[in-house]
Amino acid sequence: MAIIAAGVAAQHCTLGAPGQSYTTRPRRLNLWRQTAMDDTTANRTMANRIFHHLLANTLVATVTDMTVWFALVFFVYLETRSVAVTAISSGIYVASVALSGIWFGGLVDRYRKKRLMVAAGAFSLCIYAIGLAVYIATPDEAFRDPTSAVLWIFIPLLLAGVLAGNIRHIALPTIITLLFPDDERAKANGLAGTASGIAFLIVSAISGFLVAHSGMYLALLLGIAIMLASLVHLGTIPLPEGSVAESPSTQGSLTERATRSVEARSPKTDLGRTLAVVSGVPGLIALIFFTTFNNFLGGVFMGLMDAYGLSLVSVEVWGMLWAVLSGGFIVGGLIIAKWGLGKNPLLALFLANIAIWGISSVFTIQPSIVLLATGMFVYMTVVPYIEAAEHTIIQKVVPAERQGRVFGFAQSVEMAASPLTTFIIGPLTELVFIPFMTTGAGVDLIGGWFGTGEDRGMALVFTVTGIIGLVITLVSMNTKYYRLLSERYRSGEGVANEGDVEPRSRRGHRETRANGSTEGDCRPEEGRQCVPSFG
Repeated sequence: MAIIAAGVAAQHCTLGAPGQSYTTRPRRLNLWRQTAMDDTTANRTMANRIFHHLLANTLVATVTDMTVWFALVFFVYLETRSVAVTAISSGIYVASVALSGIWFGGLVDRYRKKRLMVAAGAFSLCIYAIGLAVYIATPDEAFRDPTSAVLWIFIPLLLAGVLAGNIRHIALPTIITLLFPDDERAKANGLAGTASGIAFLIVSAISGFLVAHSGMYLALLLGIAIMLASLVHLGTIPLPEGSVAESPSTQGSLTERATRSVEARSPKTDLGRTLAVVSGVPGLIALIFFTTFNNFLGGVFMGLMDAYGLSLVSVEVWGMLWAVLSGGFIVGGLIIAKWGLGKNPLLALFLANIAIWGISSVFTIQPSIVLLATGMFVYMTVVPYIEAAEHTIIQKVVPAERQGRVFGFAQSVEMAASPLTTFIIGPLTELVFIPFMTTGAGVDLIGGWFGTGEDRGMALVFTVTGIIGLVITLVSMNTKYYRLLSERYRSGEGVANEGDVEPRSRRGHRETRANGSTEGDCRPEEGRQCVPSFG
């Protein structure tokens, strides 16, 4: 964490001071120069081109970071043969992602997103270069010793480079808000989910190969080269840093009293400001904790799925099967990109959870690899709906200049849940469920049709998890919090801006009107139409 803080702080003069206003200027790609908002077709074409380039760039950077991360995990285990060292390495990374989310979100809100993404990429590039130098200069024996000081310098060093890339993932949905109007964001979020699925598939295919043939050498060398190319390409992409694309709802439209209430309870800290924004939208914090609970249940799959799958097929078949199953992420993302989420993304989110937990209740009900594979493919196809729906809702009800913090907060809270489950579910399964289905009462109660043995103990955990998730989802659908959030989304009202952020008119933002003129106090609520500034 200290390494990342130092790296980002070094970019302070480049990024500008918090609250600084920025003047827009034409950028290098004439094809993407600002288009008048009244030319709808041209404007959408421009936004789509920018988004597709940005998404491709993010995909490449994500593949690079994930490859380094997976390669490091494989390398540490193969060299040390220590499960403890491998688990600690994974724990450091997951904990760092969870703890840094709010801080990264604050950075995304304070600074120009493009410059921040460049700074994050440059930091990762430098870290990978240093890591490669350390790897080349270190004898192999040092990496095989679990107590080696060099090993415990090497691991956090590379994890810091990977962690910096998380800034991109927090910034991306906020950029979608700037590029697209409300009715097009769900499709863009679907494409983002597709990119994540592609990244997972690619990384799964290459990480083990790279480590098996060259240790960390090729992974870091390719990481440096590809990250450098990604940075060059990112420099050519103009990004909007001004107003929101035809979406006054994200500017904040609550009453004056509600605005003062949010400002009054906003402590001057990132966490305090974030909580003020989240609590200012009725039902939003309930949505985040609903997703967190789902991730808590999802930790069961992290903890037991490999063990259960390997009880049915060989490790070679299981590895190939996962590569195929990961295609479900891509399919689900493409479906959303084509047809969107409908008029009520919150309903889509609940229906997706009903599908997921319903499938989880039955796909291990018999010891069949076909049943398992079919259920998991459907599961992975539906998962992008949940993420896309949550992002679409936040993009609508939270002001654009505060979305970074909210996305960061959501990521921190939600990611912290799954690892917690993995620590609990292993001992619980081994001490309770497996004995129950091998020598306990479960043999007589359900063993006749469910089956008996260790694998059926794990299968019962999945079934119980699915039932719990289904019940929680159905109950949540009928609570007032979600009705309020659904109403807020339909009404187009967002939370008011916080007290630490001056209105755009007082910060000196120069916004471009539909007629091409600029005005420092462009305000959509006065009937003026503002255009996102690309640059």
